[in-house]
Amino acid sequence: MSFVIAGRTFRSRLVVGTGKYPSHAVMQAAHEASGTEMVTVAVRRVDLAATGEASMLHWIDRSKIFLLPNTAGCYTADDAVRTARLAQEAGLSNWIKLEVIGDERTLFPDNEALLEATKILVKEGFVVLPYTNDDPIMCRKLEDAGAAAVMPLGAPIGSGLGIQNPNNISIIKEFAGVPVLVDAGVGTASDAAIAMELGVDAVLMNTAIAAAGDPAKMALAMRHAVDAGRLAYEAGRMGKKRYASASSPVDGLIASGRR
Repeated sequence: MSFVIAGRTFRSRLVVGTGKYPSHAVMQAAHEASGTEMVTVAVRRVDLAATGEASMLHWIDRSKIFLLPNTAGCYTADDAVRTARLAQEAGLSNWIKLEVIGDERTLFPDNEALLEATKILVKEGFVVLPYTNDDPIMCRKLEDAGAAAVMPLGAPIGSGLGIQNPNNISIIKEFAGVPVLVDAGVGTASDAAIAMELGVDAVLMNTAIAAAGDPAKMALAMRHAVDAGRLAYEAGRMGKKRYASASSPVDGLIASGRR
C-alpha cells in the first residue's frame, strides 16, 4: 500500500503534525501509534536553538520518520520563501509543505501567492508540497509549476468538519499527475476513511489527533481508517441502487403462495 513522492517511497499513507499536543511525550506516543513515516513541523514555531529534551525535534525518531517542514504562519509569498530557505539552512530538509495563508479567520490559502512561491522554490531545487483550496484548476496550475504533490483541504484548518466537497477532491485526483494528499479538516476516523475512499494518495492531519482525549488511541484509529479507506478504494465499491436488492439468490426458492 505504499506510494511515492518525488522518488521517495512511503509505506504509511498517514501524515501527521507536531503541534497542539499537551507534551512532547504525548506527541511521540501518537506518532508511534499512527505508524506514520512523515511528520510536518512548523518552521516558525520550533526553537531551532533548543537542545536535548527541550527540543521538539528530540522527540522525533528521524531514522524512521521523515521530517517535512512547513511554512505555517506565513501570509506572503516572500515570507514563505524565506521560511523554506531557513528550514533548508537549518538542515531540516529541502522538502517543504508550502502554506501561504490569505485570511486570519478562515486560514484559507492565498492561492496567487502560493503559486508564486511554488515557482520560486521549485527553481531553487525544493520539493514543494503546496497546501491549497479544493480547486481542481489551482491544483493543476501548481502541478504545472513543478509541485511534487498537491494538498487540497478537506475543510478549514482545525475545523474537524470532515470532507466538505468530495466531488472536487475526486476531480483533483482524477486529473492529477502527482500525488494528492488531503490536508486539513479531518475530525475523526470516518473522515479519514472517506478521504481515502475518494482515491487520494494520503491524508495529513494534526488537530484531530493532538486535540483528542487520548491522542495515541486516536492516532491508532486514524491508522486503521486510512488503511481501510485505501483498501475499499482499491476493492471498488458496489454500485448504488434506488431500491432494495436481495443479498441472497432468489432462484430455486420454494413458492410461498404470496401473490
